[in-house]
Amino acid sequence: MRGAAWQARIACGDAVGAGFLVTGRRLLTCAHVVRRSDRAVVTVTFPHARELGALSASVVAHGGWAGGVTDPGDVAVLELDRDVPLAPAGFAPPDTAYTEPYPRLVAYGFPEGYDEGTLAECQPVAGQLIAGEWLELVAWQGHGQPLVDGFSGAAATLPDGRVAGMVTAAVGSSPDVRKGRMLPLDVLARYWPELGELVPTPGHRDDARRRLYALLRRAVAQAERVGDPNRLYVDAVGAFGPPLPPGGFPSLWAAAAHVQWEVPDPGAMSRFTDRLLELLDGETALRAPAATDTPVPAGTSAAPVWSPVVVEIDHSGAGPDQVTVEVSAYRDGRRRPVGARRLPRTGVRAYVQSRIDEAVAHLAPDADELVTFVLPREWLNEAVAQWECGADDSTPLGCAYPLVVTDRARHHSGRLRHQLRKKWQKLDSGGGIEVHRVECGTRERPPSLRKRLWDGDAGLAGYAAPPTAARQHFEVGLTVPVPILLWPRTGSPCTGHGDVPCPRTEAAGSPGPGTGHGEAPRTDTAPGEPPCPGTAFLDQLAASVAGVPPAELPRHVLSLRLTADAADEPDLHWARDLQVLWDDPRCFPGTTASLHSPVA
Repeated sequence: MRGAAWQARIACGDAVGAGFLVTGRRLLTCAHVVRRSDRAVVTVTFPHARELGALSASVVAHGGWAGGVTDPGDVAVLELDRDVPLAPAGFAPPDTAYTEPYPRLVAYGFPEGYDEGTLAECQPVAGQLIAGEWLELVAWQGHGQPLVDGFSGAAATLPDGRVAGMVTAAVGSSPDVRKGRMLPLDVLARYWPELGELVPTPGHRDDARRRLYALLRRAVAQAERVGDPNRLYVDAVGAFGPPLPPGGFPSLWAAAAHVQWEVPDPGAMSRFTDRLLELLDGETALRAPAATDTPVPAGTSAAPVWSPVVVEIDHSGAGPDQVTVEVSAYRDGRRRPVGARRLPRTGVRAYVQSRIDEAVAHLAPDADELVTFVLPREWLNEAVAQWECGADDSTPLGCAYPLVVTDRARHHSGRLRHQLRKKWQKLDSGGGIEVHRVECGTRERPPSLRKRLWDGDAGLAGYAAPPTAARQHFEVGLTVPVPILLWPRTGSPCTGHGDVPCPRTEAAGSPGPGTGHGEAPRTDTAPGEPPCPGTAFLDQLAASVAGVPPAELPRHVLSLRLTADAADEPDLHWARDLQVLWDDPRCFPGTTASLHSPVA
């Protein structure tokens, strides 16, 4: 305390209070001390540096104090007309004033008759804020100088001289009640966010804090690049961080201060800082390639870089009807959680509808979004592409976004992820892709199909009927590294029974038990023979995807769905119920198990 020359006396008209120097020319005090600054000069003197004389100052920021004794925001920032050669105040960590045993605090004030100043000792009553604003103070001892008029704006300092808050009021109404109030540092920063650069915050290194505030100052001149501070906050804290305060943040500075003071995850401030730097430098700023980036072979064109929004559904373990649903977004190679909940199956659609837009908002503005449903095997035929976007938007999700599904077991299989990456390297170097057909009512043995897909180096397998009609054949497609599977979500083999082969497949000598590949099934229709919808589906599919690069298939299927939805008779369009399993592990770096215990 001996060298606390940063403590100041503030006079404005007939009002006198205290203040403390926080930078070379800025001080903090109470707004009510300088409430008449529009009509009277604000004068600052430093009792420990009398040689500086009286200095004039102006109010450059305030906390919005409305004038009442109990109104919040009783904070004013003063700026001197010149820098002073004094070391500013130093600050304690913000939780110091809240922690038992509550510290002895010293305030340097200027009550009537003490123009040179006097000291008062006090301590917090408890770590609980009054009305979310003040810590209540009581006298350290039953005698000595109480907090009275003239102490407003004084720094409440620890015995080592570090500042823990600012005295704002004396609330004692009799000699027996010796009380006051102070604003702790985190509340002060709520009203003047620039204070956050000066206060050491647990979990945040000094250099990281300085980097953030340097970017904030830079952002003042580039506000149009930064955009909505609420979006930046949500991007940094994710769905499981503290929610936005009511009404959101009035400024980028306020959002940064909230991340620094209120968010328990120390990584949130780094993410906030990194994202702010991206915005200031432009979205196209260069980045080092991610570990999962695959180089494009010379002479080939780069495949589109999808930015997935992932909806992952799994059994919860809490009952046959209970599932866990996790919604997240991938950005810059990192998975960003948006929401997770355990739900009955009937509640999944509404929950996903409520989270998809929020997840898409996490993506970069120029990102190619790809909605991916990671589903248990028995859910793979779920009509997710037909789910409406929301209660107020009847657009099918599959007509609003490129939308695909994938099998949860293969999504987390290390063997298949490795094999699929190698397969995609080959696919990226080619043009279109051949459809490996699994015909209507096929009698091909599953092991024979497995060998056919391996020998043919299959990139796409097309099924003439839904998974329930040929379950074993479908599971073969899931357990070999075929990146793309397509099938009609509705319908059945033309006999109407999954165990009875299509007459034309049987007649053509399609492989039976114990045989080899056999003769290819017939795809024509004999006179008087009813058309086979499964074969017709595969014919339409093969014609439609001819020449389409595999990496572009999600966008192509979006176009097909839009065309089917706009048809005069949508239910008769061959692509109306097209289901697409599209699986490129490079879009999902670092795929891990569920973010939360399914029975938590």
